Amino acid sequence: MKRLNSLSERTFLKIFFAFFSMSFLIAAFLMPDRGQMLPGLWRIVSNPTKASTSFFSIGGYAATFLNMGLVGLICTALYCIPGEKPGHAATLVTILTTGFGSWGIHVLNMWPTILGVVLHCIVKKKKLGDNTNAMLFTTGLAPFISELMVRYPNQEVMGFTLTGVLLALGVGILVGFFIPAGLAHSPEVHKGFDLYSAALPVGMTAFLMQGFLYKAMGVEIPEAVSDLSVVSPGIVNTFCILLFSLCVIFAFAMGCRPRDYWKLFTDPEPVVNFSAAYGNAVMLMNVGLYGFFILAYYNYIGAPFNGVTFGVIFCMLATCNAGSHPGNIWPITLGYGMASKLFQLLSPLSGGEFTQFLHSQSIVVGLCYANGLSPISDKYGWRYGMVAAMIHFCMVTTVPQLHGGMCLYNGGFTAALVCLLMLPGLEHHFKTKGERRALRKSRKA
Repeated sequence: MKRLNSLSERTFLKIFFAFFSMSFLIAAFLMPDRGQMLPGLWRIVSNPTKASTSFFSIGGYAATFLNMGLVGLICTALYCIPGEKPGHAATLVTILTTGFGSWGIHVLNMWPTILGVVLHCIVKKKKLGDNTNAMLFTTGLAPFISELMVRYPNQEVMGFTLTGVLLALGVGILVGFFIPAGLAHSPEVHKGFDLYSAALPVGMTAFLMQGFLYKAMGVEIPEAVSDLSVVSPGIVNTFCILLFSLCVIFAFAMGCRPRDYWKLFTDPEPVVNFSAAYGNAVMLMNVGLYGFFILAYYNYIGAPFNGVTFGVIFCMLATCNAGSHPGNIWPITLGYGMASKLFQLLSPLSGGEFTQFLHSQSIVVGLCYANGLSPISDKYGWRYGMVAAMIHFCMVTTVPQLHGGMCLYNGGFTAALVCLLMLPGLEHHFKTKGERRALRKSRKA
């Protein structure tokens, strides 16, 4: 096992992606409804996937795990394209896309925008291997693709039609062609303080598409079709505990020592690539321990474990190699808790009816992407991370009005907007942790 720790980052990550994907596939064959796996998968791919659509209720547990495993294997296969060198961004988008495999992305609706990026590479004479991340990030628009294939412009599901399929392909290829330019520009907007960097161009594209295909056309945006009351805490907890335990055990077997992981916690400078900075074993340990942190939090607040909240665990875990760990995420979770309690107290004063409890569906999903603001905690301190989380709490349930629930990166898009609001004030009025340390040293001298 220790040989795995000495592998190059790109080789180890491919093995990790395959292991991660196979975990879902194996689980699919162990589900109680495994006899309905393939019919369930057909129901998943033939229905709209507007957020929040739980695949547990549409296709069942076995079909959902099968879809997640297949989506993960597709991601893994794309990172085997010659010239591709997966790193922290690849870890983020692979786990993120696989997580969406339970509530938005399936083996069919992910392809049109990927083909758009392929066309972009052909026209711009770029290597496919250098654009795999972009291919997968565009799948955040998968709900739009499903809508075009089986329902648009109707309110009821019409099924696959030639017109719908051609429209989905045309729109998907078009947006996939242009999104890579936005992905390259996005970090300049939020300056690296939103780990879900792709959410900004994908969210803005969804905003444009919603305006063009629905508002401008006079088409009413339909509702999601699934039942969020179909839950299974037992299945979710059992699968996650087994998976995260294996990650911790393998990390120890690969040679990760407690002090190695502690170094990740105490590094005075923000790090955005754990596998490169600390080694493969430490990164894998963070996958396991960060996963347990997320699972424990969602159990503590009483989150409903439907297909959406199950997938959200992995969407939050996606930043495990890109900058997030329990040490810089707790201010975000605490900020969300404080915001919920504060507005619960203030709501009666305005005559309002408070609904944004920590265990409510929208807030559970919102917190997942608020963790993308962890660089604010890293660079400015935990108090500022809490403030960022409270602002995110206020905004995350209103942003879907911009894209009609057709963007899976809603919370990451909200995090980018929080950065646009906070960064000018932070940079103008406050010192970073490093600057405060240097000032204390100069005073002592």
